[in-house]
Order: sequence, then structure tokens, then C-alpha cells
Amino acid sequence: MAPLFELPVTRARPGSRDVAGHLYRQLKEAIIDGRLPAGLQLPSNRRAPDVFGTSRNTAQDVYDRLAQDGLVRCRHGSGTYVRAQPAPPASGQGLPDTVNIPLPHPIWSRSDIRSWIGFWNEEQGLSAPITADLRPALVDQKLFPHATFRQIMARQLRQREIAPASSRSPQGNAGNRQLRTAIAHHIGLTRAVVASYDDILVTSGAQQGFDIIARTLVEPGSVVAIEDPGYPPMRVPFAAAGARLVPVRVDAEGLVVEDIPDDAKIICACPSHQFPLGMTTSRARREALLDFAARRGAVIVEDDYDGEFRHDGSPIMALRSAGSADNVCYVGTFSKTMLPSLRLGFLVPPPWALARMITAKNAMDWHCSVPLQATVAAFIASGNLARHIKRMRRVYDERRTHMLGLVDAMLSSRLTVMPSSYGMHLALRATRAFDAAQVSRALARRGIMIHSLDRYFLDEVSTPGFVLGFGACDHDTLSAAISALSDALNR
Repeated sequence: MAPLFELPVTRARPGSRDVAGHLYRQLKEAIIDGRLPAGLQLPSNRRAPDVFGTSRNTAQDVYDRLAQDGLVRCRHGSGTYVRAQPAPPASGQGLPDTVNIPLPHPIWSRSDIRSWIGFWNEEQGLSAPITADLRPALVDQKLFPHATFRQIMARQLRQREIAPASSRSPQGNAGNRQLRTAIAHHIGLTRAVVASYDDILVTSGAQQGFDIIARTLVEPGSVVAIEDPGYPPMRVPFAAAGARLVPVRVDAEGLVVEDIPDDAKIICACPSHQFPLGMTTSRARREALLDFAARRGAVIVEDDYDGEFRHDGSPIMALRSAGSADNVCYVGTFSKTMLPSLRLGFLVPPPWALARMITAKNAMDWHCSVPLQATVAAFIASGNLARHIKRMRRVYDERRTHMLGLVDAMLSSRLTVMPSSYGMHLALRATRAFDAAQVSRALARRGIMIHSLDRYFLDEVSTPGFVLGFGACDHDTLSAAISALSDALNR
């Protein structure tokens, strides 16, 4: 089958003596400006009368000229293909003052916004390949049961071949019902969140969940209290919606409730496993936080990003409960329990906000991938997610124990481990002053990715040190990375 060729080509005037030149100039211009991309196969000579309105010989002459110019390459018996062209040099000039064009919203040009949303992009431009990635919130994707997941997805696709999904407008769609039912069962069992399928909204990851919350609950000037340190990308949708972000400190018991502004309408928190410091909010603080929200009419955004991975102690219930439903919006994700690349998460909003949030989600993208939702639903319902979580709990617990031993042996004179019983990372507080960010950059140049704590703060850095993730590294990699960190600190 001949490849598509949709470039509109004008034909030379009847009787013209420059038929070849007329076609040559059009193709050359289209290649240089990128309308004909690199690798595209040009029409064969025998199609020239229909496509170009020229003879086969004329088309061949044009292709020969383009090849001499380095714009195409001819493969004997295969065809003629467009060559990659160098990028045009930047002019260095801005738009003329006389050009009247709409300008983007200034918030997207702010350096802090670009830094927050680009939080995970620091590997770009590294001179060395990554050999050890100890950044937090990463999972060991090699240990995911890909074959099982692939089989379930193939089965779901076959079912849709026999009974295609509805093509009706999905307006009002909160997500696949089977998936929402599976999520309700999962979070009820693992996080004690009481919810039915019609309380849940499926999202494209936790980040879209934060965006939906910001779009529906924030008005310009609204005060949004955020834990400091905290997760930088979460700040972006609230800032973009016009919120005034107020950093609130955390201590050994979690978010310091008495520091929350009285006029805060939204409070973003990770009560089960504070990100990145790792403490669990104490019972007294949890009660105080829920009381504050109930008295002030505020909404707590509960980011429960890795609550399934507990290492010791009794399970901690989520803030979201039947009694707190009107003031807690629970945010969950499959990025830690399954794969980040799935881009699936969910919200359990307050009942009064659910319809509004569904509308906001539908305005963004209607709904998440139907086959993917059905596959994840079947993966959960068949018990595969529970089995995978049990396996990864053992793996992460062993890695955590190994890392604690390494830190005690090689880093204890400079760093103190902050108590944490959840998740896939540990925070280490510096016992004496040094430039942790400089150490982190030096290690990155060697391909060892370790975050310094300063990158998580919005306000003044009160806890210098590092965040060490063990989710994506085996024991040997952890040993080599901690040894390199020790060497860097001793220089």
C-alpha cells in the first residue's frame, strides 16, 4: 500500500518550460520548513502523474536534484525518503512591537512554576547515565507482573472487539464502574476508607486530581495551606487557579495545626506518611486538623500516595471517614502500587463536591482510557494487586532494613534518620551544617540521583539533609550509592 502524501502541490501552467523547477521548489521548501518530516517516503515515480501531474522522468529529475542538495536519500528498490535537516538558527529577536498577538497567562512564565512542575526533570542534561536512582516515590518496575497484566489487557481488548464500548457522549462519566467498585473495595480494606463506587472519580493520576480540586474549589485569592516541606508539583494547579499558597511547618507530630491561617479554605497534607520527611501525623494532630476543617468550613486534601506500604506498627487509618466526608477529599494513585506509566489515580471527594469535580474532569479529557480502566479493574478484582502489594512490602522492607544498616555504618556521624514507618524512602537530617544541594549535584554528575531536602521547601529551609529512596534500587545499588554519598560528605 502506497504511503500517505497529503502535501498540496500546485501544477505548472500548461505549456510551461519549468515544470521540474516548479515542483522542485515546492518540495524543497516543504522539506526545509518541516512540512515534509524526516523519514517520510515520497511518492514513487509511477505515481507522479496522479500526485504531481508530471511525467515519471520529470519526478525522477526533481528527486535527483533534491538528493544532490542533501534533502532526500534514495534507496534502491525501496524509494525516496526525506533526510533530517538541521534546526534553523535562532534569530535572537523578539516579536516586533507592531505584532498584536494574545500573550499566554503570565503564571506559566514564572520561574517557580516551571521549577515545581519540572521537579522530576533534573536528569535531563546529565553528563553521565543514571546508575543509581535514590529519588523518592520511585518503584521497582522490573518486579511488576507484566505478563499477568498483559494477559488481562488482551482479554479485555478481545471482549471489546466482541462488544465495543459505548460511543455515546461520556459527559457525567466518573470512570469505569468496575474499576470504581474495585477501588472502593481496595481502599476500604487497606486504608479503612468507607466508600462505594459512586463516591469515586477516576483520574489520570494524582496530579490531575489536584488540578480538579483546584479548578472546582479555588477562587482567586483563596488561601491554600500546604505542608512545608512538601511535594512541589502539587502547588502548581492551586497557584494557577489563583490561590495564595501559605506554607505551614511540620514537626515530629506532623502538620502544625495552630500555624494554619484562620482563613484557609484548603489544607493539603500527607497525614499517613508526610512527604518527604516521613512522619505520621499523631492522633492529637489528626483530631485537631479535622476539628479545624469542620469549624472553618475548610477542605483537607489528603494525599495518600503510598499508604499501602507499612513497615512496622499498627495500620493507620486514613483521615477520610464517614464522619469527616464533608471536609476531606481523599487522593489516591496507582503509581506506587502498580506503575507510574499507567497514569491512573482517583478522588473520593466530599459528597457535595463530587458532581462539580466530575464536570471539571469531563471538561479536561472526558475520561481515562476505557481499556486501561477495565484492565486495572480486572487486575484488582482477581487479587493480583493484593498479591503484588504483599510481595513489594517484603521487598521494600528488606531494602529499608539494608539501607538503615548502611546509613548507620557510613553516615551516622553526619546524618540522622527521621522516624518513618511507611513508604519507600527515608529522610536524613544533617547533624552539622554543610551544602547538601552541592553534594547532590556532585553525585548527579556521577549518575547517582539523591535529592537534598532543600528542594522540597517553599519557605526557608529548616531541615537540611537528604531524601533517600530505596524503591527502585536493589541491595548492591544501594550499597554503592550510600558509599558514594559517604565519600562525598567526607571530602
